[in-house]
Amino acid sequence: MSYFDNSGRGGFLANMTPAVRNLLIINVIVFIASQIIGDTAYEKFALFSFGSPFFRPYQLVSHMFMHGGFWHIFFNMYSLVLFGTALENIWGSKKFLLFFFVTGIGAALCHNLVMHLQIINNPANAALLMRIPTVGASGAIYGLLLGFAMLFPEAEFRLFIFPFFPLKAKWMAVIFCIIELLTGLNGGDNIAHFAHLGGMLFGLLLILYWKRNNKMYNYD
Repeated sequence: MSYFDNSGRGGFLANMTPAVRNLLIINVIVFIASQIIGDTAYEKFALFSFGSPFFRPYQLVSHMFMHGGFWHIFFNMYSLVLFGTALENIWGSKKFLLFFFVTGIGAALCHNLVMHLQIINNPANAALLMRIPTVGASGAIYGLLLGFAMLFPEAEFRLFIFPFFPLKAKWMAVIFCIIELLTGLNGGDNIAHFAHLGGMLFGLLLILYWKRNNKMYNYD
């Protein structure tokens, strides 16, 4: 049976771990609140480029709990439960949360570095670029995908969008990495592809550090 076979009793929500559950609840609450408050919430808590007058340091964290719409938060939270539950079971809550925030903040730093380079190379559109907000936990989610692929490379994904086409975790991570790199270099959309790659990069670095120092499987 695939690791991600959701046909069993209770589905993938049945064994949700504490940190994953709390992150899910916080994201849902913040999403509902942001929809009620409107643009003001995004102006304060979305991530803006470092040179923007709207940038605040806390946005490196707060943007991870902001989302642009229902499907955005749905797929991120689905992936959080899918990957995060397995990782938290291995690492414990403290180490899992450290990994989640390191990859999320790392993703934000990579994204803002790319934005900074775009502003330098395209001064005519600098004012516009500095007003573009970034939201979502996707950078951390890609970090979780990378982490899962490294811990469970042979596990099969049976995602609801491809129920009859399972992929091993290691190949899923490689495919997503290639897609993000190619689409990021091509540009032309409003998706923070280099944030996704940044999440994977910081996840890789943190796991390699843990492995090197024999801290990979320490529990709380």
